[in-house]
Amino acid sequence: MSERLDFYKASPDAIKAMIGLEQRIGKSGLEKSLIELVRLRASQINGCAYCVDMHASDARKAGENERRLSTLSVWRETPFFTDRERAALEWTEAVTLISQSHAPDTVWEAVQPHFSPEELTDLTLLIVAINGWNRFAIAFRKLPA
Repeated sequence: MSERLDFYKASPDAIKAMIGLEQRIGKSGLEKSLIELVRLRASQINGCAYCVDMHASDARKAGENERRLSTLSVWRETPFFTDRERAALEWTEAVTLISQSHAPDTVWEAVQPHFSPEELTDLTLLIVAINGWNRFAIAFRKLPA
């Protein structure tokens, strides 16, 4: 498989808009470890090899535990994640799979106690952003380096 298009070069203004989302996420109160877990989990669901590789690497550099990374795809069956992380991962899955789940009330009720309204908005922006990046990378066949 070869890369279809270098979207960074093809439309710098589009990428600048995406980077604007990332800048807001970086200013949020969300923990760096949580941000990387959400990015990695959404990328796993979407099947984005480029983003899975990048965010697993970024998480390791930020000190993430290898055991948690290797079991992220089965987080429900492990004791390695906090209640806050579990709520965020469940919300990530619901929003990433929105056409299937429509972000059910049960998931909303589970995530709400763990995050302030601003954090919930920022968490959702994070999920929207990584899903956008996944779609760029998958559509244009961006490959892990």
